[in-house]
Amino acid sequence: MNRKTNFHTHTHYCDGKEAPLHYVEEAIKQSFIALGFSGHAPVPFQNGYAIPNEKISDYVCEIQVLQKSFQDYLEIYLSLEMDFIPGITYSFRELKKMHSLDYTIGSVHLVGKESKEKIWFIDGGKIEEYDEGLIRVFGGDIRKGVKAYYHQINEMIETEEPDIIGHLDKIKMNNKDRYFLTNDAWYQSLLKETLALIKNKHKILEINTRGIYKNRYNDFFPGRKELKFIKEMNIPMMINTDAHKPEEIGLLWEEAKIALQSSGIESHIIFTGKEFTDVGFD
Repeated sequence: MNRKTNFHTHTHYCDGKEAPLHYVEEAIKQSFIALGFSGHAPVPFQNGYAIPNEKISDYVCEIQVLQKSFQDYLEIYLSLEMDFIPGITYSFRELKKMHSLDYTIGSVHLVGKESKEKIWFIDGGKIEEYDEGLIRVFGGDIRKGVKAYYHQINEMIETEEPDIIGHLDKIKMNNKDRYFLTNDAWYQSLLKETLALIKNKHKILEINTRGIYKNRYNDFFPGRKELKFIKEMNIPMMINTDAHKPEEIGLLWEEAKIALQSSGIESHIIFTGKEFTDVGFD
């Protein structure tokens, strides 16, 4: 029996769809052993996806209540998925300390620095928004934009040191093989540079299933091909579904496990309350 877990979960406090309790009930129904809530951390500008500053205390309190109420049935953890935009977003360390988080996920959804008017949104379901941002921020130069994306992740790892790196190569999602191919030499060089930093800084890399089950991309983040490099570099992997609805917490979990095993990766990382632990697949 697999020790099934998900540590990347969004509720109605941010851009998820339902209250935390419904995710807990679904996790128990699916025989999960652990569920981590990771709402999008507040950011200092108007947006429609992050937990508002005035709601963060409610979010923390509700997860803490669920931790106690369901402690005999499910391990529940409190986290935030933190955006990193140089010169704009809040300190990861301060947020972790302020809200007594169990762990942190660091992600880049918006590429740019210092000015929110000059930011490229690389996520979401609107390809035209990806295209518009590439032109507006980088003059349509895809190599410049992708380089900025990976270098921003590198700076996040160096300066903020999140525990887990979220959906590493999501820059490819709305590209859809139009501006670049993931096997282009220049792209591979940038990706491997970031992988090397993840390895050297002893960070955990998630395999994120959301792109596939949302029909936004035909592979995981990172993809099956990249898993071979990750295996060679012995980077620890965690299976996460990036769920925004209760029914999504287990979507393609088994398929992600098979992808890892097919690349020679025979274990995954789970959080046990005090530390991250590498456990084998049953």
